Amino acid sequence: MFGLSTETFLLLDALVSIIGLIILITRFKVHPFIALTIAAGFLGLTSGMPVAQVMKSFQDGFGGVLGFVGIVLGLGTMLGKMMAESGGADQIARTLVNAFGKERVHWAMMFAAFLVGIPLFFEIGFVLLIPLVFIVAKRTGVSLIKIGIPLLAGLSVVHGLVPPHPGPLLAIGIFGADIGKTIFYGLIVGLPTAIIAGPIFGMLISKYVPGTPSQELMDQLAHDPEARELPGFGVTLVTVLLPVFLMLLKTFADVALPETSAFRSWMDMIGHPITALLAALLLALYTFGTARGFGTKQILKFLDDSLAPTAAIILIIGAGGGFKQMLVASGVGKAIGEMAVHAQLSPILLAWLVAGLIRIATGSATVATITGAGIVAPVVSMVPGVNRELLVLATGAGSLILSHVNDAGFWLVKQYFNMSVTETFKTWTVMETLISVVGIVLIMLLSAFV
Repeated sequence: MFGLSTETFLLLDALVSIIGLIILITRFKVHPFIALTIAAGFLGLTSGMPVAQVMKSFQDGFGGVLGFVGIVLGLGTMLGKMMAESGGADQIARTLVNAFGKERVHWAMMFAAFLVGIPLFFEIGFVLLIPLVFIVAKRTGVSLIKIGIPLLAGLSVVHGLVPPHPGPLLAIGIFGADIGKTIFYGLIVGLPTAIIAGPIFGMLISKYVPGTPSQELMDQLAHDPEARELPGFGVTLVTVLLPVFLMLLKTFADVALPETSAFRSWMDMIGHPITALLAALLLALYTFGTARGFGTKQILKFLDDSLAPTAAIILIIGAGGGFKQMLVASGVGKAIGEMAVHAQLSPILLAWLVAGLIRIATGSATVATITGAGIVAPVVSMVPGVNRELLVLATGAGSLILSHVNDAGFWLVKQYFNMSVTETFKTWTVMETLISVVGIVLIMLLSAFV
């Protein structure tokens, strides 16, 4: 079309759609949900997709994201509300501040997110820990961004680099890597990466974007608790970490037991993120609810009130998923992958580059990891002696680069931290890119020794 190759036209079309989306939101102040829907429809129609498939693809992407993230956000928000009302979040915040001191509390947030995030999906870790960001910011007076960026970095690094997250786990299967070595190397690369992109970058960027929290979310997650007696630190920790424990059990059962095992089937169900969060919420209704002296009517009111501030967030995230799906269905991701393979590069760098380009095009770290690994795997088979575990890490690092308006995570962070699109680019997008670039540098250094 217009004398351009199909691949070039698709890339230009995607670029125009993304620029148009940003202009709609920043210049014309169109609500992000509406802007994302318009941009997705424009891309579908102009990319040559069948007209009947345009809105179907958007609907599939919207539902695909919310089928999981919507439920997780709902359960996690209810759990966060109960933790806030009971004073559980306050208890954890006071303990962290006392242990690390006000000046180093952002380091505590990074280490907590790094450890808690290992078995959790990014979205689950986010909704479990976000109340701590608000409560610590309120208690200490430290910038929301200075505390929040380390938490986001810790969660994002383990999401992209460390199994049992779905992207690295599937890349291990595609490349034929060893899961134990991948976890070990992932931790070696991941921890210094999280430190640089988290507390260090967060401290710098918070001077320019301090963050102004949404009063509505601050009132919900960081107000003075209604409970007269705060729950103990141990009780609070057990309640909040129950999903982590159940998902770890599931992971252990998946590794140690055959697929035919009945116990493994039950653990797969119990350790599923939705089941695990539901179990934690049910426990919280006692530990943060009735045990703190709240009646059933009060608890029901807390749960009802908790969902109101997340309604817009859920719609925007769903629309981000719809836009992402349009990019995938139109063939943009595939076109980018095929163009990158023709570059003459080291297999490890090639894996990072292909995954990075697909991530930029589609907005999904998991799609970038899986698709990138599938594209690069045949090339790697022709180059002997390549470390398969480092290929997995390189693909994961590439899948995190340059998160922008086609990534549901971009909108999740923007809405919760009450930032403009420009501020989200300066904080979240730069942080994700730092993780990717620092990650590949450390992986290349590690490749000289293993």
